[in-house]
Amino acid sequence: MSSYHVVPRDGEWAAEKSGASRASSLHPTQAAAADAARGYLGNQGGGELNIHGRDGAIRAKDTIKPGNDPREIAG
Repeated sequence: MSSYHVVPRDGEWAAEKSGASRASSLHPTQAAAADAARGYLGNQGGGELNIHGRDGAIRAKDTIKPGNDPREIAG
């Protein structure tokens, strides 16, 4: 299953595929980078989206359909 990370980079926000050496795209806002990463995951058959805060710690996670959400509840 694919996964993407939204991380801060040099005053911008990067959408990065796990294991890639370069960012897939750079954006002026975290929300724009998250939207782009959701689109990439949707095109690749789903997966996990990890959104990091400015400190680098993961602050939110989301399963993009038709990914495999390990929880049975919505959220």
